This record gives sequence, structure tokens and C-alpha cells, in this order.
Amino acid sequence: MQYFTWLDKQEYPFAARYFTIHQQRLHYIDEGQGSPIVYVHGTPSWSFDFRNIIRQLSSQYRCIAIDHIGFGLSDKPAHYDYSTQNHSRTLESFIQHAQLKNITLVMHDFGGPIGFDYALKHPDNVKQMVVINSWLWSSAHDPAFIKFSKILKNPLLPFLYRYFNFSPKYLLPQSFGDHKLPKRLLKQYTHPFSRKSERNGMVAFAQSLLNDQDWFETLWNKRKILQDKPILFIWGMQDQWVTPQYLDKFSSGFPKSVIRRIETAGHFPQEESPEEVAKAMTDFFQLHPKEQQHRVA
Repeated sequence: MQYFTWLDKQEYPFAARYFTIHQQRLHYIDEGQGSPIVYVHGTPSWSFDFRNIIRQLSSQYRCIAIDHIGFGLSDKPAHYDYSTQNHSRTLESFIQHAQLKNITLVMHDFGGPIGFDYALKHPDNVKQMVVINSWLWSSAHDPAFIKFSKILKNPLLPFLYRYFNFSPKYLLPQSFGDHKLPKRLLKQYTHPFSRKSERNGMVAFAQSLLNDQDWFETLWNKRKILQDKPILFIWGMQDQWVTPQYLDKFSSGFPKSVIRRIETAGHFPQEESPEEVAKAMTDFFQLHPKEQQHRVA
């Protein structure tokens, strides 16, 4: 079993578990007992960014958090299908293998389309959803995205990702709001990608923003399948990448949802304001479904 000497076990005191798929080991944690909550991370992160939420909720719920292949403590093969769609198929296989029933999905960043794809395919197995600073539609005609896409198309970007670990070293710290990420914690995000051969998963997610806009839109167009599911949106209002405009669109598409805005947080509310996020989730879980309509916290 691989030992990660850089891992801060005080910050992340969880037992490592593994699920093998396509000859690769997917790392996950499984803490607590009760109704299962499945956490799905984005980029350039891993299950580490949910650790404080899991610490608080695992006394009442069973908390399962995966690391996508290519991220965190999972394998990072040089040649692999790192597409967003394949990550969703892997999540589907994992949930089936673990025999998880009536689950709550907690999704952040790219975890949104990955988790929503699962929910749209298996609505009967999803009890409720929590969405943190994510998206679910094409941004191809959004002026801000069109401007951003010029950066994504620049051949220098994959070079920066692979040779300078650009995403966790530079982009991640810039995505925070009032509460900046301490250097000791930043190391927990950079070390999983310490070698350039371990950075293909991050590059693939960046490429997904260019290549998968039509797929995102197909997910959005199927949203009525989930219209009656209780959904909580937790949003860091200082997010410069996935701005509050995304929250407005989510709210229009899921009018029965609950919204919790965190004014001081940026793109990673679960890392920046974990107590607020955990409380918002706990309050939401305790609501009767009929009481969840049209509530804004």
C-alpha cells in the first residue's frame, strides 16, 4: 500500500479505502453511520477539501468521499480516459459496488456535472442534493466564458499545468475569498500532483471546459427529472470563476431549491467556511421536504 509521507494525518485522520476500476485504484473514505452522503469533488482538489464537513457530519451520517482517478490519493496513470463523462461512469460503478442506497449527493465544481449525470440516470437512488459553486449548462455563448476560452485554447496552458503545477499552486489560492488558504494547507493540494506525470487529470478537466459544453447543456435540459428532489445550493459569493450569476441560473432552473449564500467565501466554501457549510447542510437535512420549497437562508 502506498504511503504518502506528505499527508497531514491530523488534518485528514481518515482510514484509506480503495476501489479498483480499469486496473486503477480509486481512493475513498467512509466515515460514520447513518444515511449515506456521497461527496464529489472538482479540480484541482480531492476529498481533502470536504474533511472538516465530514468531521462534523459523520456523527450523524455515513460520509463517503471519493478521489477521482488522477486526483488525491487515487492512482494517476499516464494513459487513461480522464474525461468528465468517464469520471461520472466511475462514480456510478463505485456507488453500485458499495451498494449505496437513497443517497445524498454533495457536489462541488466539476463534481456538479459528474454528480448530476449520475442523479439524472438514477433519480430513484438519490434522496437529495447539495451543490456548491458549480454549473450544469453550456456557457458557450456567455461573453465571460468566450473571453476565458481564449486562455483555455492557448497551448501554453497545458504546459503551465504539467510543468509548473499551475492549477493548485496559483489558481486555487486566488479562488478564495476573505479567508486565505494557509501555506501548510496549500501543500495538501499541491503534493498530490508533485510530478508532471501526475497532472493529466487536471489538464483533462481544463480541456473539458472547451470540449464538453454541449454535454453540460444536455444535462441542464434534463433537469425536470430532478425537479422534485430537495436541493440545497451553497454559494461562495466572492467566487471569481463560478460567479453568483451561476447561482441565479440554478435558482431559476430549480425554483423549489434552498439557497445559502456565504458572503465571505470564494470558490471553496467547504474549505473557507466549513462550519457555515456544515450547519447549512444539517439544517437542510432536518427540514421536512414540504418545508424546503422557496426557502432562502
